[in-house]
Amino acid sequence: MTTEMAHRAARRRRMAGAIGAVVATAALLISGVAAPATAADEELIVNGGFESGLQNWFVNNGNATDGGTLSIVGDAFSGASAIKVTGRTTTGSGPMQDLSGKVQAGQTYSIKARVKYDNPSSPATKQFFATMHYGGSTYTNLASTTPARGQWGYINATFTIPATQSVSTARLFIETPWTSNPSSDPNTHLMDFVVDDVSLVGTPPPPPPSKTIEVVGKLPGEHNPLIGHKFGADGFGYAEDGRVYMFMTNDTQGYAPDPVTGISPQINYGNINQITLISSEDLVNWTDHGEIQVAGSQGVAPFTSNSWAPGFAKRVVNGVEKYFLYYANGGGSSNVITGASPLGPWTSERTTTLINGSTQGAEDVQWKFDPAPIVTDDGHAYLVFGGGPASTSMPAAERFNNPKNIRVVELADDMVNTKGSAMVVDTPVSFEAGHIFERQGKYYLSYSSHFGGTDFGGNQTALPGYPGGGQIGYMMSDSPTNFPKEKYAGVMFPNQGQFFGAGTGGNNHQSVFEFEGKYYFTYHAPTLNKRITGNTTQGYRSPHIEELKFNADGTIQQVVGTYAGVDQVRDFDPYRTFEAETFGWSKGIATQKVDGGSAQFGATAPNLVVKDIDNGDWTALSSVAFGDAGAASVTLKVKPLQSGGSINVRTGSETGPVVGTIPVTGATGQWTELTADLAGLTGTHDVFFTYSGGAGDLFELDTWAFTQAEARSLDVSADVASRCVAGKSVLTVKVTNADEVPVTATVSTPYGSKSSLAVPVGKSVSNAFSTRLVSVPAGAAEVTVTATVDGEALSKVVQAQYPAHSCG
Repeated sequence: MTTEMAHRAARRRRMAGAIGAVVATAALLISGVAAPATAADEELIVNGGFESGLQNWFVNNGNATDGGTLSIVGDAFSGASAIKVTGRTTTGSGPMQDLSGKVQAGQTYSIKARVKYDNPSSPATKQFFATMHYGGSTYTNLASTTPARGQWGYINATFTIPATQSVSTARLFIETPWTSNPSSDPNTHLMDFVVDDVSLVGTPPPPPPSKTIEVVGKLPGEHNPLIGHKFGADGFGYAEDGRVYMFMTNDTQGYAPDPVTGISPQINYGNINQITLISSEDLVNWTDHGEIQVAGSQGVAPFTSNSWAPGFAKRVVNGVEKYFLYYANGGGSSNVITGASPLGPWTSERTTTLINGSTQGAEDVQWKFDPAPIVTDDGHAYLVFGGGPASTSMPAAERFNNPKNIRVVELADDMVNTKGSAMVVDTPVSFEAGHIFERQGKYYLSYSSHFGGTDFGGNQTALPGYPGGGQIGYMMSDSPTNFPKEKYAGVMFPNQGQFFGAGTGGNNHQSVFEFEGKYYFTYHAPTLNKRITGNTTQGYRSPHIEELKFNADGTIQQVVGTYAGVDQVRDFDPYRTFEAETFGWSKGIATQKVDGGSAQFGATAPNLVVKDIDNGDWTALSSVAFGDAGAASVTLKVKPLQSGGSINVRTGSETGPVVGTIPVTGATGQWTELTADLAGLTGTHDVFFTYSGGAGDLFELDTWAFTQAEARSLDVSADVASRCVAGKSVLTVKVTNADEVPVTATVSTPYGSKSSLAVPVGKSVSNAFSTRLVSVPAGAAEVTVTATVDGEALSKVVQAQYPAHSCG
């Protein structure tokens, strides 16, 4: 999933995080009246008066066996509500709010809060602290108050965060002084208490550098990388109901380009706790569904810290169709969350990680990560996971060639537990990224190979036929759990640096999925990163797809990495409401999740908008099928951010012919729907939306919808009259041309036909047919008219009914 260096750093971080939390005894505390706020100061606490219930507040250290319970009470210092903590089992379990990203080192802040306790068995006075937890074992007491029992204490002070203090994690909470054995005297240490009017005023950090990618990272006509407006790695493809979903590690989360140079620092995997999701109906135009907040304090599974290398599966559990998103919680464990659809919503059925140090059969696996599920055709479910250094008890040659660092374990029927012991997968020269798929009764296990080094017995030469460093090898078996080294079948994908050049090497992570009868191979490469900064990349990876082909004996034809990518499997359908964040290609834009559901995917699906739209930016769709009639108009949902913006609809390229223009009008800052007529938009084209206006952000976009033009039809009618001539019935067919062009008519009756009747504009032409019969039954004459309109040949068939007629 990551480079070996990054993994070693992650191990060091995990070891440091395992040290027990100890509250710092030295407090940065300045008593007295808070310093006056400056114009730049802001209130950084949300819902500090608790008038919005428990919003943004949670229990510090809260879990199934530790912590306490928060509730809203009417015993408030001011207003109608305050917060009460009950049932504490430690002196570190008070009400807490996450301020990560809101405070900065070296700055001074004003802290205020009211606190009270009423327990008659507690001491007459009790000290309370406002404390900041900076992650790990770093706690700093900011200010304190010592109220009398039953009286409101007042925390009111200023403090300065040391310039050297890391503030990537910053959580403020109210608590009594730390003691290691509070249960020895719960009335003194664990009494219930009430908090109100919490305030933290100061200068927040400056806005983070823009993550908007201004270059064209996915070139028009190319299909790799899949997206050009953000990054994504370790892609796991899943196909269902005519759509492919791609779950990815959110490499964009740490992307912070310098405003001047445009170059970001190296990627920091330790900060990634979201999964990015995109989907497509055609493998070229991809819809951005945003990020799933998997881990962290606000995550679906807050007991995990990271989310790397996702895997995805569906299974019916107790009669209910469920979806399961697996992910690596750093290098030390893996976990799973559950969804109602591939787009969520997401919940956690677990309170601890799925794969960890207690997983039977995985004790010797260093990195218990990269979980990849498979539900086999016969209904069984398995999870592949693992990687990292080989056991030092092995001989050096075995550590290099057969490190035995990947496992497969059976999943329970509920998909959120395992059963039995994990089994060894003897993958040659393996490093990480185990993945299994099934095809025609065979199971294919692929993985990423290692680069050697001391963790693998020193630098050696692999056995003949074994993969080199950073390649994707694979094995074939008749069983999803039986992969001895003899099942090794070869390299399915060389290192991506072989195809994309300098700056794109490193290890990889792959998946395989089937879509509409073909198999596809996913991988990542820092191709977008390279287009931004050149041959020296910073580790930000992008998703790619290639078709996977097989030989007659079932072995895999080696995949070649390309910018061309795969063929578009179907033309894009424009005659519907679709999300504006659907791109074949783009330049200079970004996306953002907003409140509410998706117009295209439903009320429970996330909704995104296109933002950061500046003059000269554009978005595009590949191979849009407008049909012979073409598009009459386009409607978009847009929020103007300034006046004077406009959108041109073009074909072919960002400078191609304009087929329609949309002036962006409406109230600034308000969503509105605008419709514009289109001309000449027929057939199948790449369509570009180009944006223009003044300086700064022009507008935001939510949805598009095209309306199909009515097919051009000739305005021609026909009728039949009957009369008697010499005792015989005669039918006279009259053709009337009310169109704007002359037509040519062919008239057919049961009693003869006439072709090449010229009917001028606004005129009628008649033709008589003698039946030679005294009486004729009811019937119909068929009139076929043709004309040429704007170079297009049109035709129309008209039926003219007539009743029975007799001359006897």
